[in-house]
Amino acid sequence: MSTQRTASEQITEEVTSWRGVEAGPGRRGEFAFRVGRREIGHLHGDYSAHFSFPKKVWADLFREGRIEHHPVFPGKEGPAARRIEGEADIREVIRLLRLNYDRVIARHGLPTEASRTTLS
Repeated sequence: MSTQRTASEQITEEVTSWRGVEAGPGRRGEFAFRVGRREIGHLHGDYSAHFSFPKKVWADLFREGRIEHHPVFPGKEGPAARRIEGEADIREVIRLLRLNYDRVIARHGLPTEASRTTLS
């Protein structure tokens, strides 16, 4: 008998396998992924993921239909959301988190022990 993993379990397993990523509860009930002090995105259960992108990146992703407006910031470019309804969405959330991960690593490098923070 096999047990199917939830969306958040699948995403967490993949994203935390990336060097320097820490995950845990955020301040508002979300489950956040961080590289050092920088959040690359967070989950709200198995149903949605939220991110923040530079405006140009956001505009490209929005035009491609990969993200939606963030529900707290409707109409604002930068904050983004992605619903999680199936396997394709799980894969896309992982790709979006990887996009932010790669941006953070390219700009700031991997965190050192001194710059790592505990999520709580």
